[in-house]
Amino acid sequence: MSVAFRRESDEEHLEPSFELPLPLGPNWVTARGLRLTREKVDALEAALTGEMSEEDAKKLKRELRYWRTRLATAELRPVPDGGTVAFGTCVTYRQNGAEKTVTIVGDDEADPNAGLISFSSPLARAMMDAEAGEQVEFGPRGGMLDIIAISAVQQD
Repeated sequence: MSVAFRRESDEEHLEPSFELPLPLGPNWVTARGLRLTREKVDALEAALTGEMSEEDAKKLKRELRYWRTRLATAELRPVPDGGTVAFGTCVTYRQNGAEKTVTIVGDDEADPNAGLISFSSPLARAMMDAEAGEQVEFGPRGGMLDIIAISAVQQD
């Protein structure tokens, strides 16, 4: 029989469901990041006890596997001294005349709109190990960042 005439099941047309991708590299976290990860796992576990469709339960379990893995692999980093740009520091810098402040945190804690950038981001990598008053190269055309101030993040 020709393939053109066979009846395909509806499931053949469903998109495959893959695990949520884990960021490459170490899973460094601040104390806040570790607390947020624990809270996320607890919230997802609590949500699984409620009534829901099989499809919703699959999605929730997939997300829970991701967060459990992130919790199991979390490496709580020590609080830096604030002398140089490092994981867990708050950095004020100037670029093209505009002054900005960012805090360098773990991948899952990052929220650029809130000024929290991942330690693996290009901006954070460019600033690592710089001291206040130093200029670092950043950008496609050799742009420069002026590091104005560095302080350790207050752990909560």
